[in-house]
Amino acid sequence: MTLAYHGKRTLNGKPASVKVDEERMLLWVLRSDLGLTGTKFGCGESLCGACTVIVNNQAVRSCSLPVKQIAGKQVITIEGLGQSGLHAIQAAFVKHHAFQCGYCTPGMILNAYALLLKTPKPTPEQITRHMDDNLCRCGAHVRIVAAIQDAATAPRGGAR
Repeated sequence: MTLAYHGKRTLNGKPASVKVDEERMLLWVLRSDLGLTGTKFGCGESLCGACTVIVNNQAVRSCSLPVKQIAGKQVITIEGLGQSGLHAIQAAFVKHHAFQCGYCTPGMILNAYALLLKTPKPTPEQITRHMDDNLCRCGAHVRIVAAIQDAATAPRGGAR
């Protein structure tokens, strides 16, 4: 087992280091080693989006990302998105009831956040295309699109 100590990385805006096997998937480091359970395990194959986190302003699937690949990078989980109250995208999800069971919600919100970072005023078609790979078994897709559109009209396009 190779252990790696990764410094010079931020997690939710704060310096972070963890001593783990460098091949360990980021999902399990976040959930098991750091206690950040907002990031969910879904399929384990990067297909469902439940494990989505932000790495250097890009949405990534943490279930298939070895922790060694985030050395020196900025990571944001759902716990870090709205550190001083709900972020605009989180508030929009609440306002539009854009979730039911909530299992997919953290991944949906972070994927939407990444979209708003690169496309502050997306069209409904852009939203649908971008969110297509995040699966929701409850069928809240119409409300999710409405929430993202609403967040895009919030101050600063809903993104920090």
